[in-house]
Amino acid sequence: MSEVHATRRSRLRERCNAAGAPAALVSRPANVRYLAGAAPQGAVLLLGGQEDLLVCSAPPDDRPAEGRPDESLRLHVLPAPGGDAAVTAAGLADAQGSDALAVEEHDLTVARYRAVSSVAPRLRLADLGAAVEQLRVVKDEEEISCLRIGAEIADQALGELLESILVGRTERHLALELERRLVDHGADGPAFPTSVATGPNSGRRGHRPTDRRVEEGDFLSVCLGATYRGYRCEIGRTFVIGTSPADWQIELYDLVFSAQRAGRESLMPGAAYRMVDRAARQVLDSAGYAEALPPLTGHGVGLEIDEDPQLAPAAMGKLDACVPVTVEPGVHLPGRGGVRIDDTLVVRPEADGGPELLTITTKELLAL
Repeated sequence: MSEVHATRRSRLRERCNAAGAPAALVSRPANVRYLAGAAPQGAVLLLGGQEDLLVCSAPPDDRPAEGRPDESLRLHVLPAPGGDAAVTAAGLADAQGSDALAVEEHDLTVARYRAVSSVAPRLRLADLGAAVEQLRVVKDEEEISCLRIGAEIADQALGELLESILVGRTERHLALELERRLVDHGADGPAFPTSVATGPNSGRRGHRPTDRRVEEGDFLSVCLGATYRGYRCEIGRTFVIGTSPADWQIELYDLVFSAQRAGRESLMPGAAYRMVDRAARQVLDSAGYAEALPPLTGHGVGLEIDEDPQLAPAAMGKLDACVPVTVEPGVHLPGRGGVRIDDTLVVRPEADGGPELLTITTKELLAL
């Protein structure tokens, strides 16, 4: 992976040089890990005019889940605890003779930005913007492999839960059990706080589990994800508990399923982000659920669970091959509940079989 990370840094350096900044300070943890192979707590990456440095407050942990720093990088460990790696890195950039330093303004607090500026007043600070995030959008096959393994772990954890007795158990209990199962099967941990929603809570985006107990006839919607070697995937499914679904549950489920399928089928290189959103959204909109729809249909995943691209009505841009995204339409009816169906897929050209589905748990409406 050393060559991979070096190539990523070279691509970023080209952008910085084109913008007139011979050095760059990368502070956002996911961006540091993308470029350096690891992101110890508080670490920053300095792309210097003379050499690249991973600046951190302590030596990196030697754990696979935390990543391992690129061996071609020189580690600079702060001499005393409590220091700021970003401030130290700015001083090192100044010592290397750089006259300009690109920084991630969207990641730095005002106080930290001022501290970086004051330690090297000769340096002209420029905004690196979202340059690294843009590089991260298209994944290589090693990254996709990590997402694929994470999806397999999430599928396995969810499948095991569905085989257990659910009636009478609380949302909170089920969420904790799912997260334990993720780790048992090899995940670094959950990709985000697991959402388990029952009855009138079902179908809510980002629902925080409560002490409500599962009852017969409930919709049960679950959204979880696994982190594997830093990469995060997502899956969401909705089921009915203990009995045959009611007519309104079947109708609503079939509608959301149709919307999700339309979104999945529109994933292809060159497809506009907003057109993927529109494909799913218009199915629900035409059935009269415009007011109940979430702000977006899906988003990118990777080292963070919510990355570019955003599949939303006003999103600008087009999909490339090898971009992993979620497609997750849903409808929540206040007081009754609702349905969410969520998959992680990788955009592939039609010649390669079209979008690759990573999360394969059945989307059939099961009565558990």
